[in-house]
Amino acid sequence: MVFGSYDTMAATARSQPEGSLVYVVDQTDLYVRVRDGVRQVQVKLSVFRCLPQLHLIALNSPQTGGMRGISGADFLCFSQAQKLGMKGTFRAFLSSKLEDLNSIVYNFNRENVPIVNLKDEVLFDSWSSIFNNGRMKDNVSIYSFNGKDVLRDETWPEKMMWHGSTSEGQRHVNNYCEAWRVGQRAVTVPRHSIHCIPWT
Repeated sequence: MVFGSYDTMAATARSQPEGSLVYVVDQTDLYVRVRDGVRQVQVKLSVFRCLPQLHLIALNSPQTGGMRGISGADFLCFSQAQKLGMKGTFRAFLSSKLEDLNSIVYNFNRENVPIVNLKDEVLFDSWSSIFNNGRMKDNVSIYSFNGKDVLRDETWPEKMMWHGSTSEGQRHVNNYCEAWRVGQRAVTVPRHSIHCIPWT
């Protein structure tokens, strides 16, 4: 219930069911109806600043290049993130026919937003740093959505990632598995890890 003033609230409080919350606008106070009247609720507000970050997370198993196109790869990322309860939009860490890998993250998130793993450990200082020096931080790993360490788990026998791009993140025209629709050995590295980037 919301009342404009304390007097209005006091006049009608006894008619409210026990346990009702009442907000008084002119005092910006919150009250709860108790057996013998009303009691003010003491509220302590804390403001948390949520720092933006981009997650780099592997799919739960290695994939071949045949993923039904980039939208199929994006959907794999999205569906595994949903099962984990993660929110947001997820994009596969892949170049496509229409978009270079280095451009799948919005411009304003490329320089100052860290890239973190599933455990929020920093992998790269920024999206751009992936393509400038290409070295992941020491003593951190990439994890899959189901929590496996991609660099140590036997599910991924080959410790590499094929993303269809040059080291600068530009699409490598001859090496992105026919737009991620073909998975034969002659065309692609077999069973490579696909990593997903959530972005909003």
